[in-house]
Amino acid sequence: MHKHIVRLLTLFVVVAVVAISARTLARQDTFYQYGHYRGASVAQIAAKLPKHQGSASCQSCHKEIYTEWSAGIHQKANKNGAVVGTVVKSGVNCEVCHNGPAGNHPSKEAMPLSTEDQVTTITHLKHETHPANIPGRNLMRDPEDMRLLCTNCHEKMFGRPLRGKNEGGVPQVVIEGHGGNAQCTSCHNPHSPRVNFASVPRPPVDPKTGKVIPVSAEKSGDAGTGKSVAAACAACHGNSGMSVNPAWPNLAGQHADYLANSLKAFKAGARKNDLMSPMAAGLSEADIRNVAAYFSRNSCSVTGGDKAKAELGKAKAAAAGCAACHSAGGLRNPGASGISGAQAWPNLAGQNADYLAGSLNAFKDGSRNHAVMSSVAKTLGASDIDNLAAYYATVSCK
Repeated sequence: MHKHIVRLLTLFVVVAVVAISARTLARQDTFYQYGHYRGASVAQIAAKLPKHQGSASCQSCHKEIYTEWSAGIHQKANKNGAVVGTVVKSGVNCEVCHNGPAGNHPSKEAMPLSTEDQVTTITHLKHETHPANIPGRNLMRDPEDMRLLCTNCHEKMFGRPLRGKNEGGVPQVVIEGHGGNAQCTSCHNPHSPRVNFASVPRPPVDPKTGKVIPVSAEKSGDAGTGKSVAAACAACHGNSGMSVNPAWPNLAGQHADYLANSLKAFKAGARKNDLMSPMAAGLSEADIRNVAAYFSRNSCSVTGGDKAKAELGKAKAAAAGCAACHSAGGLRNPGASGISGAQAWPNLAGQNADYLAGSLNAFKDGSRNHAVMSSVAKTLGASDIDNLAAYYATVSCK
């Protein structure tokens, strides 16, 4: 046999002997104790810093939020306004929505279960740097995951018991007509999920007088140019925007952004009307901005309505929370009723009662759709709609 072949075979034997010896001598005793697994690894893994330490670890830095969650509707079960039990017996569950102490959230020591954690886990023993101020860090789950967390319990679906919140059940909504693709936290306080009225957009306020600062219509368009465009609208909406038919909306004094958005919706086909759709189709983007600016600058006047119904409607408006969007002060602050807090929302004050009732009925039967209003209208009875329309028709629009 050639000497080179002998050498090659000898090398193979040496490698095999080394490999077998290493496997036998270097292997720890607990290997194969549980099939192919090392028995001692169970205790070692359990001793490492876990990703979820429990919400008690959050309490030291986030006392106020922790207290708010503890007293919130996700923690305490309510029936007829009284606390009847605990929903989540394990207490506050911060890590349902937030990333745990490892990974993106600062921790006092690295979690050596992966290279990523060892490299990116932040150490801040003195808690001097809040994670929200660190670029590229996100303490929340993916937005789509966040929506699923809410809809898992609150999406109305076939077979789920239909029980109201006063009966100890879970409030349910039709997602498409309630919020669409919007995040639940855009309206709801995530730590105690009532509607978070403090986050609802409001018009700017003069710090000296406390009065609402009117938004200049020139920002949206030119009112002077819009007057000539508005000539084509006068047959239905009057020269200044006060409609000749109570079934048609008054445009005078309405928010320019709302008027512009409505015309764009008619033009795009998102809203349909036998009269408005063809009218809007012929308008350019500049025409829309200008005519919206013109009508928003005009003075409005109260059209009036049934006073008896108006009194009932005022009470219903308070109970239904209409002021959250359709009051300059919001739900809990004084402000002009029927004057919406955001430029993209319509003013209701002084609007024709017939038109308001028709709009609410359209939202209710689905012929008109809106992320919030469709859901609200479905909770209203026929008399509620008539009373609300009568109330806002009698409210001063100035």
